[in-house]
Amino acid sequence: MSSSFLEDVDARGIATLTLNRPDRHNAFDDHLIAELAAALQKLGSNAAVRAVVLASNGRSFSAGADLEWMRRVATHSFDSNLADAAGLAGLLHTLDRLPKPTIALVQGAAYGGGVGLVACCDVAIATEQASFCLSEVKLGLTPATISPYVVNAIGPRWSRRLFQTAEILNAAQAQEIGLVQEVVAREDLTSRGEQILQALLQGAPGAQADAKDLVFLCEARPVDATLGQDTGRRIAMRRASTEGREGISAFLNKRPASWRPG
Repeated sequence: MSSSFLEDVDARGIATLTLNRPDRHNAFDDHLIAELAAALQKLGSNAAVRAVVLASNGRSFSAGADLEWMRRVATHSFDSNLADAAGLAGLLHTLDRLPKPTIALVQGAAYGGGVGLVACCDVAIATEQASFCLSEVKLGLTPATISPYVVNAIGPRWSRRLFQTAEILNAAQAQEIGLVQEVVAREDLTSRGEQILQALLQGAPGAQADAKDLVFLCEARPVDATLGQDTGRRIAMRRASTEGREGISAFLNKRPASWRPG
């Protein structure tokens, strides 16, 4: 296990990945990116894992890219920089498309790539002390790799503003633009995350993976006959699935479905 992040999977199948570089404000470098991506891929393919929580130790959620790493790669060739960028792109894609529910518990500052991690999660809950900034232009850079996920989370208009101004948003402002869905007191962050997990554990894991994929299918698509045929095929498959049959049977017989915790 890497000392840069902690991994825990409880008896219910809830996996928690905790960034653990508080002295570096949980900034990530190429090693942490590769380790996190590998951990997420392993969790995503593990049928026993029901959900993944992304959290952090220390004052900051994540300061994004480690500046020492950025200074080092700035001296490398274009091809080397391209390979580094591909590593971060792979991590973000893996987190965004993970076939498990994902929750970001944001206890502090999320800057640059840290905002990208938040934007990739299905559920994002922040404390009142959290802050957010797309700070790249202040360093002569752009939020290129995280941009697809951030634009999807907050929309193009806010992205056009924040990508250029690098303004610092408080938690309430982040909620207003859709970057996070809830803001809670610091002492309530873990308990609110647990409430969301309890709700998630009531759903069928395969259905949740398919439901998440439905969002990716439908976003930015015209509502036409092709989309109708695809969604119709998907619900027909779900009805005939083992989970679908079990869920309907459990409901009609007034008993808990097999996937629900005892």
